[in-house]
Amino acid sequence: MAKSFISRSWSSQPISLSILRLWLGLTWIFAGWNKASDAGFLNPSSSHYIGAQLTGYLGSSPIAFFLRHLIEHATLVGWFVMLSEFAIGVAVLTGVALSLAALGGLGMSVGLWLSSSWSVHPYFLGSDTAYAILWLVLLVSLHQKSAKSGQRGTGRNTKLIPDITDRREVMRLIGVGAAAVAGALIGGRFKKTISVPLAGTAIVKLADFPVGSTKNFQAADGNAAILFRTKAGVFAYSAVCTHQGCIVSYSTTSQWIECPCHGAAYDPNRNAEVVRGPAPAPLAKIKVAISGSNIVQL
Repeated sequence: MAKSFISRSWSSQPISLSILRLWLGLTWIFAGWNKASDAGFLNPSSSHYIGAQLTGYLGSSPIAFFLRHLIEHATLVGWFVMLSEFAIGVAVLTGVALSLAALGGLGMSVGLWLSSSWSVHPYFLGSDTAYAILWLVLLVSLHQKSAKSGQRGTGRNTKLIPDITDRREVMRLIGVGAAAVAGALIGGRFKKTISVPLAGTAIVKLADFPVGSTKNFQAADGNAAILFRTKAGVFAYSAVCTHQGCIVSYSTTSQWIECPCHGAAYDPNRNAEVVRGPAPAPLAKIKVAISGSNIVQL
């Protein structure tokens, strides 16, 4: 029955729609796999951590007010995004709840555009807007197909809301969910070990890091850190907030290191002392120095 259902969903559409479904379905599954196999995506100490990514969007995103609420629950957000990508990809390829999957893909693409690629100019250099249009085209095509099929009493797989009174439809939805979880778990078995830099490892070339620069990097203890260079020299602090462990970032506007979760702020020019918010202690210092033509960890 499942094979017959999948075959019908592909045979009853034009080749252009098949190409679109194949591309979007495979791309979304690959996106989920990429996150599942990334050892840093759900690791708060990694620069790849979903929380660090969300923090980085705050300076340019028009929905920064919304992203701030997500950062505190970044790991859950990461799981939701990863499983959603797997589920949407599988649904598009199998034809299960196809219109709902297209709507989900459209929503994710618009969300990514408003957060990660909003500052990309000109707009056509960012892929999120293009994917949003592709999902919109798929959704509109399915709606038109559903309208025509509805007149003939067919096309149930193109309905926006699945029929949960249909046992077969419920089983298909469960199958999509199970496939998403399986993809995430299998991808997790292919995670690469995060390489922690050793003491003495170069962080950046001195020539590429002029006075007034800041840089995020991974400290020798595995945690995220922030490097500064001023006229007085180079110094670095842990990027882990001393309040509840959120990843902090440097604000060029306030010239403070700020936590997006609960508003704590630290002054990098005064040993990262707390200047605002609930943090109980300054940020931990990371030992760095200029060695030859590089800035290194000690």
